[in-house]
Amino acid sequence: MTRLERASLAIRQPVAEDAPQLAALSSELGYPATAAEIAGRLAGLLERADHCLRVVQSPSGDAIGWIHAHEQCILESDPWCEIAGLVIDASHRGRGAGRALVAEVEAWAKSRRLEVIKVRSNVVREESHPFYQRLGFARIKTQHVYRKPLL
Repeated sequence: MTRLERASLAIRQPVAEDAPQLAALSSELGYPATAAEIAGRLAGLLERADHCLRVVQSPSGDAIGWIHAHEQCILESDPWCEIAGLVIDASHRGRGAGRALVAEVEAWAKSRRLEVIKVRSNVVREESHPFYQRLGFARIKTQHVYRKPLL
């Protein structure tokens, strides 16, 4: 992506009307959801100051990617920012949109005086690992994730 093309990408907070595109992108990330499910979640998250949601929009107005980050606070550690999700439409990857969204989160985290950003990336997402490393992230551990359904 040229500097001119990158400059033509608008980054903004998502709105309810973005739900169908956000749902499609969520499915592309591997987390299928309906537009109604995304709209409901979005409404709740936008009310929370400790969450940062941004979309990147193409010159034609389509949401071609999104990022969701939030502040994490736990007993044994100082607060930090964690990227919970980042996805760029496959046809727009490698052109700076993801980098621009991460920069938005970095600015948000700094405004909240958070000193660290973390991201978890599944080992099968091999294409994302070099992306984060190019942005200055370093792998600090590997772990198992366990899940127990309650319903």
